[in-house]
Order: sequence, then structure tokens, then C-alpha cells
Amino acid sequence: MAEEALPPAPTMQPARVNAISSDSGRPSRRIPVLDGWRAISILLVLSAHLLPLGPPRLQLNWVAGAAGMALFFTLSGFLIVQFLAAGAPLGGFVAKRLARIVPLAWSAIFVLSVWQRYPPMTLARNLLFVANLPPAAFLIGGNHLWSLCVEMQFYAAIATICFLAGRRGLYLVPVFAIAVTVARVHAGETISIVTWHRIDEILAGGTLALVEAGWLGSLARRLLQHLPLLGAGVLLAITSHPSAGALQYLRPYAAAALVGASLTHGPGGFRAILSSRPMAYIAGISYALYVIHGVLIDTWLGTGSRVVKYMKRPLLLAATFFLAHLSTRYFERPINRAVRRLVGASRGSVVVVGGA
Repeated sequence: MAEEALPPAPTMQPARVNAISSDSGRPSRRIPVLDGWRAISILLVLSAHLLPLGPPRLQLNWVAGAAGMALFFTLSGFLIVQFLAAGAPLGGFVAKRLARIVPLAWSAIFVLSVWQRYPPMTLARNLLFVANLPPAAFLIGGNHLWSLCVEMQFYAAIATICFLAGRRGLYLVPVFAIAVTVARVHAGETISIVTWHRIDEILAGGTLALVEAGWLGSLARRLLQHLPLLGAGVLLAITSHPSAGALQYLRPYAAAALVGASLTHGPGGFRAILSSRPMAYIAGISYALYVIHGVLIDTWLGTGSRVVKYMKRPLLLAATFFLAHLSTRYFERPINRAVRRLVGASRGSVVVVGGA
């Protein structure tokens, strides 16, 4: 694939990028506010699943869960598309994403399969990350892994597009985002776990990456710098409410607008919170938090009457954070470092870091 005719993506503005060193010693770029959004997304999801958020009639748990997942997917799409747009080697991309997702996910699936026997096809669908496709077939304690299925299918699709069309294939990301949203409208799917009715949240994040990098023109980039941060946050909350009707179809773009606005402007205090060390720590263990909390919910820690379950919540949260810390530091990171050393960074490539 000849890529010489395609100019490199414009670099990000120095005012909001801190240069750091990657494990390989090559230059990389960090966007600290993305750590904050990653932390907020997992905290929203944990709150939605584990805590009572206001009177049930307000359905705030639903809002928190939908908004948290929209932010999570937006960040994923943004980081992956920007990584590929910067010229990252495709083989290295695939290897690193597999190393990031598969070890802990497969470990969770193994643990769940020990608790109860399942048909071989059900296990195979979970191991291959296609269990969210109709008819869904998840393990008990593994229903939340549907999002990993959507993620992995996105990785496979975007890698295939880049393999066939090179970096130019990334121009299809906004086209596919709109197409998926139109398909959701046609099917009446305001929220779904099925990939073709949910992946527009990831694609919206990918579109944001192209706008931010200047691939979609200077006008789109200037508009990004004038998005109202508070307005985008309010819109995300509204479009995440189940009573919002057709407005829910705009949730992917509200999440992308919120993240995009924070990249260029916003109250200094809020940006400082997003970029703080506690947020960076939570972002660093966010993947393990997500996988582990869903498994623990179906153990003794999550059983009993409503009162008993909420009495156990502090213990469940403590166990989730403790196990996530151990998993991230002593299991996932060594694997990721080994794969990065094996793959190696290509000369002149840029590693995008921040909430990854």
C-alpha cells in the first residue's frame, strides 16, 4: 500500500499536549484530560450498576450507565483512530489491542466457566467476542462483556479497512457513523448491545479524532474549538435518559462534543481535575475495574435482598478496586510491556496516550 501521497496528520496544539517518553524510548504524546474522561466514564458505570442514584422514578442509574458507556466508546474511537491516523503500523496496532483486551477478558471468562458448565458454542462465542450478536449468549456474571465484543469487532473492522485502503480508509469513519445512526433510527433502537446498533458511539469518537487532527478541514476544527462544554454535558445527560425519545439517537455525538470541547477549552479548575493524578490512576485501572466489578456482582458480594446488597456495596467496591489494582499492575501491564517490546515502535511513529 503506497501512502507517500498522503501527508501526515497535523500535530496537536502544544498548549494542551505534554511530551512524555514511551516504554520504547520514542517520543509520544499525552492528552491528560482524556484520563479524566476515562475515569469519569468508569465511575458513572460503576455508580449505575452498584449504587442507588436518586429516586427510581428519575431513572438516574440508566442515565449514568448510558452516558458512561457513551464516553467510554467515544474515547476508544478517538484514541484508536488518532493512533492509526498518525501512521502507526497496522500489525503493531492489532498486537497491542489484543494484548490490552484479551488476557483479562479471557481470564474472566475462564473463571465464569468454572462456576457453571456451558455449551462449547457459548464459550466459543464469548472467547471470540461475538456473544453480543443475536441471539446473545453470555455467561452468568459476564453480561457486561458485551461492550468488549463491540470494541473487538470495531478493532477488526478498522484494521481491515486500513489494510485494504491504508490511512485513507479512515475517511470512512464519519460515513459509517452516520450510517449506523440512520440504521438505529430505522430500527427504533435508541440503545442496544448489538454492534451495528451501538458502534456509532465509537465511530463518533473516531470522527472527533479526524476533526481534531484537521483531516476534515479547518472549518470543522474551528467549530470544535467553539463547542460549549456545559451545553455538550447537558445534551449528553438528556440524550442518555430513556424518556428523551428520538433525542437518544444523538447520544454518540453529544459524548463526542463533550470530549472534543474539553480538548481545547473549558474552566481551568475542571480541566485541572480531569488531569489530576487521582483521575489518571482510576483511568489506568479502568479496564480492570469494568471487567472485575461485573463478575463480582454475581458472587456473594452482590447477592441478597435489596438492603443486604447495598450493605455489602462498600466491600464489593473495595474488592473491585483492590483486584483491579493487582490485575493492572501485576498481570496486564507486564503482558502489554512484553508485547510492546516484541512489536517495537516503528521509526517516527507517534504513540497517543491518555485514558488508553
